[in-house]
Amino acid sequence: MPPDDITALLGLHIGDGNTDMYIIGLQEVNSMINKRLKDVLFTDQWSDACMERLSPFGYILVTSQRMQGVLLLVFAKYYHLPFLRGVQTETTRTGLGGYWGNKGGVSARMSVFGHTICFLNCHLPAHMENSEQRMEDFESILQQQQFEGQAATGVLDHDVVFWFGDLNFRIDELEIPAVKAAIDNNKLTMLWEKDQLNMAKDTESVLEGFLEGPLKFPPTYKFDVGTDTYDTSGKKRKPAWTDRILWRLRATVPSGPTPNAGKRGSILGLSNGTKVTQHFYRSHMEYMVSDHKPVSSIFTLQFPYKVDMPLVTIMVEDEWNSIADATCTFKAAPNFARSSWDWIGLYKVGFKHHKDYVGYVWAKQEEADYHRVEHEVTFTEEELPKGSGDFILCYYSNNTSTLVGVTEPFQIQLPTSSPAGSPSEDSSDFTSEDDSSVVGVNTMSRSPSPRKKKHRARHSHSRSPSHSRSRSGSPALPEMKGLKMQPGSAHNTTDGEKEKASSEAGDRVL
Repeated sequence: MPPDDITALLGLHIGDGNTDMYIIGLQEVNSMINKRLKDVLFTDQWSDACMERLSPFGYILVTSQRMQGVLLLVFAKYYHLPFLRGVQTETTRTGLGGYWGNKGGVSARMSVFGHTICFLNCHLPAHMENSEQRMEDFESILQQQQFEGQAATGVLDHDVVFWFGDLNFRIDELEIPAVKAAIDNNKLTMLWEKDQLNMAKDTESVLEGFLEGPLKFPPTYKFDVGTDTYDTSGKKRKPAWTDRILWRLRATVPSGPTPNAGKRGSILGLSNGTKVTQHFYRSHMEYMVSDHKPVSSIFTLQFPYKVDMPLVTIMVEDEWNSIADATCTFKAAPNFARSSWDWIGLYKVGFKHHKDYVGYVWAKQEEADYHRVEHEVTFTEEELPKGSGDFILCYYSNNTSTLVGVTEPFQIQLPTSSPAGSPSEDSSDFTSEDDSSVVGVNTMSRSPSPRKKKHRARHSHSRSPSHSRSRSGSPALPEMKGLKMQPGSAHNTTDGEKEKASSEAGDRVL
């Protein structure tokens, strides 16, 4: 169960506001039958806890996927949403010969500013003697997870892959007293050399190219719950680094033979100039609610521009002071395929996900609109908020199931005497089910398209979604935070030391 406050574990209390994305992977989330039925009907508690803490900082749930106790959540700053495209998720069960989802992997892939990234959260088989089974399951997950589209159909086809979770690899050969003595004397290098995952990198071709930061923290498993004491039960599990975060850059095909190239030499030729920098890799030993300790890391991704224009640009005035002001215009990129089921949502600043809107209007494409460059829509009185505040408009594409255009925040200050509709104060419920390919949400029933009103002539200036950001780069020193947690991981503080990342001219840095 998540604790009341996960602010410290997420690092929000010491963050500089420049983190672009949060990737959260959990294993062994409560998946009892009665709990799963409740989670189908309502937001699961871990997803809700993460959204509650991240949304006030401008992070929106991009997608999620759950397979019984394995849960993956992807959040991003709202102004990056138009540049996260081709979002898909996959699940692979490996428990009980592939019929049970207590073990396996869940993934989310997307194109980030034109560069493909895949996040893979795994829970692999336990026990010392099952190292080969862990590798077989990992290979099975990679083989079974195939995505739609021409580019990056498999996990390893992506420009960047982040692989993390309870990978369950153990420390070979050494007995428990020797392992504990090495931990007590801070001789972790000796244990690292006997780590099954590190040893497998020299023999397993499927691990070629996967990188991991140095394990400078003590093994994260197995502890007596509520303590920092390694297992004293009758099982007396040997301490191990079961909880890991790795990454892989897709290698380019060399133009010619590379002399003396080692097994991992191919990673020197990086895909499309992409660069990944890990700023820290740590565990949170102060977390005592689980028999595992959570692990987290911060990365910076740097890559050349490929995509810096949204598919839809929405233009809106700085303020709406009356019902008559509640209009906006939008224009679509030539390569964007609109649908009659597309809509523009009005969101209060701090919204949680794409269904967490105050109101919406259909962005229907009438036959007379085909040759128009700009289109105007009007919000009815019933779709507007009761009070004043800061709001954002977002264009939802039915074909891609994502938000493809956003504005910067603008103010709404309507007369208090005006009648208002009944906006949903909190429409954050959603479900992420085993077999869904994208984040599942309570289906919005389509009401008749809002009645067309005569649009008043007005001057509109562009409020493109972080358009200035996309041209001049993200806000200073942005970072992508990869965060891997065990269930209930909340009372932990994240390392406040972040290395400064510099961007080369013309490069996008995440």
